[in-house]
Amino acid sequence: MLKKIIFDIINKMKILSDVNHPKGLYLLFFTEMWERFSYYGMRALLVLYMIQQLMYSTEQAGSVYGLYTGFVYLTPVFGGYIADKYLGQRKCVTVGMVLMCLGLFILSSGYHKLFLPSLFIMVIANGFFKSNISSILGLLYGDDNKKKDSGFTIFYMGINLGALLSPLVCGTIAVKYGFNYGFMSAGIGMLLGTIIYKIYENKFLGNFGKSPIKKIKVNDGFERQKLTNTEKIKLSALFILMGFTVIFWTCYEQAGCSLTMFAEYETRRRYFNHTIPTGYFQALNPLFIIILAPLASVLWAKLGEKNLEPTSIEKFTIALGLMSFAYIIMSLAGELSQSCEVSPFWLVTTYLIMTIAELCISPIGLSLVSKLAPKHLISVLMGTWFLTSFFGNIFAGIWGGKYGSISTDILFLTLAIISFVSAVLLACLIPRYKNII
Repeated sequence: MLKKIIFDIINKMKILSDVNHPKGLYLLFFTEMWERFSYYGMRALLVLYMIQQLMYSTEQAGSVYGLYTGFVYLTPVFGGYIADKYLGQRKCVTVGMVLMCLGLFILSSGYHKLFLPSLFIMVIANGFFKSNISSILGLLYGDDNKKKDSGFTIFYMGINLGALLSPLVCGTIAVKYGFNYGFMSAGIGMLLGTIIYKIYENKFLGNFGKSPIKKIKVNDGFERQKLTNTEKIKLSALFILMGFTVIFWTCYEQAGCSLTMFAEYETRRRYFNHTIPTGYFQALNPLFIIILAPLASVLWAKLGEKNLEPTSIEKFTIALGLMSFAYIIMSLAGELSQSCEVSPFWLVTTYLIMTIAELCISPIGLSLVSKLAPKHLISVLMGTWFLTSFFGNIFAGIWGGKYGSISTDILFLTLAIISFVSAVLLACLIPRYKNII
């Protein structure tokens, strides 16, 4: 039954009609969907829970939010190392999922003294899970880079399907029954994902990611200890892109912080005697992803046929430029909000532009790591890629915590300027790196 549902959904995606993907993609798609359901469902409630239930100040809530969402993306480096050297990716994924269930159910208990310990457990859980599930997908495709790009795009849609459903489900439950039940629904989603993964793991994934890579022979095509000059050049280019990606995530992750508070306190949400829950706004981005991701994939394919497809570094530059435009719009909305509540369409438009920017950077980055990373370092470097989100979330929390202490138009305009300057600087590097990335 599950297999039929998976195939029905995948077959409806136009971008897969001419590509035969490994069956493991379908399982990883839904596993990631449930994990992201739990993460984004909890994240949609986190800041407001701290302010309204734990009585944190806005600055305190922003700091905790930034630290939590940041460390979620730091620990995958260690999880990747453990997988490559000791456990293998599959065991790490299982450990991560079990710990996520534990952390979410502890959080849903409502005991304030267990709030920070529950976040700590989920940080460790993400370390085991995050980099390794992406690494398994990369291993399934081997060196087939053409199919790999398409496969990671579909995988990314699984991420956003979970992110779309979670604010709607968890947000609605939290409004009707309380925050604790909202967190519990996120935990139930993670539990379902864990059960499905364990039932179909061996059938769909075979032996991929089952054992760690302990010894690599030179005649296998790469060395265990020493990197070639070509690998060094590729990795240096990858690290440069990572630096600029930190700027992108700093702006993007305002979604769970300053943009959430803008939706709660500055946006007109009551229509026809009904108030739109604040968490619903966080469903906009994944909704746009699901709609636009197939179109983006087709666009890149069409441009590629004409040798006009932008390189990875060019796509990253476009993403930063679009992010700057999004925050110019929010700066205008912030100025209007000083005299009255503003229309929700300011946020809708902003999330639409941010989504287009995201499609130019996030799935491309995951695919790029799997292409450029030496095979014996794939999980570690996938975890290193998530460090961009670590630093981005830390900075996002710090800056978002200033909401209320400085005017919203200045808060958002600053992000617009930073994004624009970063786009210009990255554009200057295109001639040097476009043939590599």
